[in-house]
Amino acid sequence: MTLFRNLGPFRTTAIGHGEMPLTIENNRGHDVGIETLHASLDAGCRHIDTAWAYYTPGEEEQTGEKLVREALETWNGPRDEVTVATKVGLRRAWEGNKPVWPRDGRPEHLIAYGKQSAQALGVDSIDLLYLHRHDPEVPYNESCEGIKALLDQGVAQWAGVSNVSIEQLKIAQEILGDKLVAVQNQYSPIHLETQDTLDYCAEAGLAFVCWSPLGGYRHPYDEHLFDPFREVADKHGVSYQRAVLAWELAKGEHMFVIPGAHRPETILDSLKADELELTDEELAFLG
Repeated sequence: MTLFRNLGPFRTTAIGHGEMPLTIENNRGHDVGIETLHASLDAGCRHIDTAWAYYTPGEEEQTGEKLVREALETWNGPRDEVTVATKVGLRRAWEGNKPVWPRDGRPEHLIAYGKQSAQALGVDSIDLLYLHRHDPEVPYNESCEGIKALLDQGVAQWAGVSNVSIEQLKIAQEILGDKLVAVQNQYSPIHLETQDTLDYCAEAGLAFVCWSPLGGYRHPYDEHLFDPFREVADKHGVSYQRAVLAWELAKGEHMFVIPGAHRPETILDSLKADELELTDEELAFLG
């Protein structure tokens, strides 16, 4: 049974689909991307997350948003049930052989990026638009004003902020008011440093959307941190990834996860995490 929760005004699936792996470097190509998005939609996923900056450095920009648009236009299901979120404020580039994410939080540029995102997604107004990350060259309040301008102009319906501290979140609340409905921060067994933001969102009535909920794949990390989840998963006869996602969803009704995937099989496994009921003892064991 698919788990739905309230993300601001949207009633959508607590497990969404993080599109990023389908269009940044080392992706498996356009056709696999479409197949993977269609598979998750067919399985009941109704929340897709993408960004202006999801493309391979040096190649066509906004390929993530364009892929989402194509997937939705060629899908036979109910498009009006799907919430699409995107983000502005980052770009892509190379530093030698290393892909990087340059920041651009200038208000006038955010406004331009937001309009480009709406165009790439093929919509008059974006469902949910996040400020992707703080640009240290620009005061945070000024970047938030850029997002507010997009709301005022109708380019986006609702706003979120991503990769934020509580201090930055409070600034966004002052500027965006009730139009701010979500915070997207990294959270997983190896990234617990945003627990304070997770708790703050519960108190403030904001959705907490967890990116890279399974730890991500672009940076090395201590695999032993997942050992308790493997132990619990073995008892239930499921993948440890499902146990991780179920543990995260149990953090509160305001919690959403957006696992990524390179192929259909991976996202289909993740989408079954809301069927896994962890006991109080298991949750206490996992922390």
